[in-house]
Amino acid sequence: MNDGTSIVGRASRTSLVDWALAKGLKDLIKFGALEVTCASGQRLHFGDGSGTPVVIRFADARAQWAFMIDPELRLGEIFTDSRLLLEQGSIYDFLVLVLSNIQASPKEKPNLLTYLAGRVRFATRRWRQRNTATRSRRNVAQHYDLGDALYALFLDQDWQYSCAYFESDDLTLEQAQLAKKRHIAAKLMVDPGHSVLDIGCGWGGLGLYLAETAGAAPVTGITLSQEQLARANARASERGLSERVQFKLQDYRTLDGQFDRIVSVGMFEHVGLSFYDTYFENCARLLQQDGVMLLHTIACTGVPTQANPWLDRYIFPGGYLPTLSEMMPAIERAGLVLSDLEVWRLHYAKTLACWRERFLARRAEAAALYDDRFCRMWEYYLAFCEAAFRHEDVVVFQLQLTRRNDTVPLCRDYIDQRKQALRAREASLRL
Repeated sequence: MNDGTSIVGRASRTSLVDWALAKGLKDLIKFGALEVTCASGQRLHFGDGSGTPVVIRFADARAQWAFMIDPELRLGEIFTDSRLLLEQGSIYDFLVLVLSNIQASPKEKPNLLTYLAGRVRFATRRWRQRNTATRSRRNVAQHYDLGDALYALFLDQDWQYSCAYFESDDLTLEQAQLAKKRHIAAKLMVDPGHSVLDIGCGWGGLGLYLAETAGAAPVTGITLSQEQLARANARASERGLSERVQFKLQDYRTLDGQFDRIVSVGMFEHVGLSFYDTYFENCARLLQQDGVMLLHTIACTGVPTQANPWLDRYIFPGGYLPTLSEMMPAIERAGLVLSDLEVWRLHYAKTLACWRERFLARRAEAAALYDDRFCRMWEYYLAFCEAAFRHEDVVVFQLQLTRRNDTVPLCRDYIDQRKQALRAREASLRL
């Protein structure tokens, strides 16, 4: 049996690519059990042997080099292309093993090439996030217009494609997504007759809830996805809400009017650093003087960094996870007041676990819609995001924003009180 330590000391008797891989993983994997079969057939072992082993195999030497030089981008690529094979455990197990070791040794320095790739991406991040109206439509189409049949494989019955709210561990995905909508409606303080704008309305579930359960009218939802728009309006029609709820294919920068309430869930990640001022200035312009806004976004609790390059290229082009320090200057310049901030930590990890389990259970149907390569790409996407929420500084922020500091009650008791009323209304509607 060869381990990382022994092969590092025998560089002359093994290939350079195997020696470099052994050295890098020896420095990284301190606990757990990782077994690697190199393209040459060389078998390496890393970690302290604890836990269930993860066994991987590289199909070719170039895949090994790619993994070592630029793992943030190339790991997803070589898994998608079946050049990194999991012989024991799943890609999620491998990602958790790697990220948990990184989390335990945050001061461990990456190799020079990996470091330089990260610095270049950080320096060019604003250019890569120039999400103009035209570019935003193209970015949205690449992900959200893949076809409703795909999303029906793993989303809940209300088509919620954002973080659910697990008020208790035993909630189903459907129950947790309903809890999320209820929580948002309560924090927005939506009353019957309030006009609501939903920026990035998805398939319409939240807008329909705010109209049907909270009594809002009119509700205007905007999206850049043709597929989402069609289904959202069809759902409004089926539920007899078309006169109170309208969904439009429109960019947030082109809206007119004013609204009592503004909500945006899972859309701000697509705005881009260069447009934060534009976004919040438009929100301030559209919000009534006594209005309330709720912004729900994936974010980072650490220092500003660059977008994950694999996700940026293959899943969410133009996407970026902000830090609070990047958001607040734009909020302040727009004249908005941060009246409440809530941090959801592991809720999205639990949500993604549900999605991944459902997707894998119906993988054959996904392959029939696309192909096996697409399935591997989406398995990696769901696995990587879940692992990041568990072992990196990725969270969800809910920012409540107003134009005055006396708009919402002094204490947060009103949220639970409103949730109780919403639960009663849900029971009457049998939601």
